[in-house]
Amino acid sequence: MHRCRTVWRMTETAPLRVAIACQGGGSHTAFTAGVLKRLLGSQELAGMEIVGLSGTSGGAVCALLAWSALLDDDPSAAGVRLEAFWADNSASTPLEQLVNAWVLWAARLENLVALPAVSPYDTPTSVQALSTFRAMLERRVDFDQLAVKTGQAGVSGPMLLLGAVDVLSGDFRAFNSHREPITAEMVLASAAISNLFRAVRVDGGTYWDGLFSQNPPVRELVDTRPDELWVIQINPGGRDREPRTIVEIADRRNELAGNLSLHQELRFIEKVDQLLEEGRLANDGKYKQIVVRLIELTRPSLSRSLGTASKLNRDPAFIAELLAHGEAKAEEFLAALAFERAWRDRDPDAVLGCFADDAELWSAPPFPDRGGLRGRQRIGRFVREHLTTDLHVDPTRKQVAGDGVSWTVQAWRDDRSRRVLGEAEAEFRDGKVVALRLGG
Repeated sequence: MHRCRTVWRMTETAPLRVAIACQGGGSHTAFTAGVLKRLLGSQELAGMEIVGLSGTSGGAVCALLAWSALLDDDPSAAGVRLEAFWADNSASTPLEQLVNAWVLWAARLENLVALPAVSPYDTPTSVQALSTFRAMLERRVDFDQLAVKTGQAGVSGPMLLLGAVDVLSGDFRAFNSHREPITAEMVLASAAISNLFRAVRVDGGTYWDGLFSQNPPVRELVDTRPDELWVIQINPGGRDREPRTIVEIADRRNELAGNLSLHQELRFIEKVDQLLEEGRLANDGKYKQIVVRLIELTRPSLSRSLGTASKLNRDPAFIAELLAHGEAKAEEFLAALAFERAWRDRDPDAVLGCFADDAELWSAPPFPDRGGLRGRQRIGRFVREHLTTDLHVDPTRKQVAGDGVSWTVQAWRDDRSRRVLGEAEAEFRDGKVVALRLGG
């Protein structure tokens, strides 16, 4: 039996170029740390080249720590650094746990009643908090050594982009390691949440949290000319039901606002991909097709009750849950990559090897209407007759790994004159497909 596993190998031309963008979202970005820990240094990524990372706020911290490990030519060290940072950031002592509980209570109450606000400029604790944040970064990263490794011109290694916004000019800024040495102040600027920290000054600018700008930076990341863009998305794209309570409404507003710039930039990439595919944009080297993949945080259970306040939650158990969830999602993502690769290669045996023994497959219009199929023999027949012959993954539309993993799928009508689009959604267990649904 074939195993559902793909190792991307170096070719005589070049390895697959991958850029990773890390969305910000407070404590929820511990999920990003779990994803990066599982991905970087894994055997499945052999033959791939990480050409760039970007991040905003907590995503900027995760991107920095992963990038520093890549510069050390030790990708697996990223997981150690990420776990250590989030352990530092957890409320581990009794006093910290008490403060964490108070912060969560106050943040949640803000959604229900008007509370007196305190400016970070009116309390010395904001300065102390920023100093503590800097110390946590410097325990994991030697910024002087980073400057030496990348050179003052900043051209060595993969690109790192950190998103921030100049509060005075309103200009978006992506601190770029290929243009300038990355400093602790740049990371702090990207993470300077306006109601918690004072603005951070960098090179004459006055910066707030990058959540007000690009979350995360994507446009300049494309300058690395990746073959694929992987986005670790903290704010879920969809909801199962209409928000009704004040907490639910505030939570959804926060998610939608956090996704605005990301969706716009990804839509632009998808549009260019489609124009190239249709031949309406010249494939002359100026533009190239970029496969977009999203690894999406499934809404944590505490988020349902605490809403946006859960992004401030530093409880060690909550952080550990997010880290584990990120690792599990990355594991599923890698299994989906292997399944897709076998599907794209039109290898029926390899595709069938990706299915669990008890898997089910459903197919409905606009694809062949076969209803539900169970068992290796019936699924294998469908795989040979349809999945690896008539149905193809559409590379111009993003793959989403959320509650399941979904792809846009294309096929042709019987007369081959018109293309139809549908969707495939897979569920995985222990690296195997346990359910695959094809339909409109």
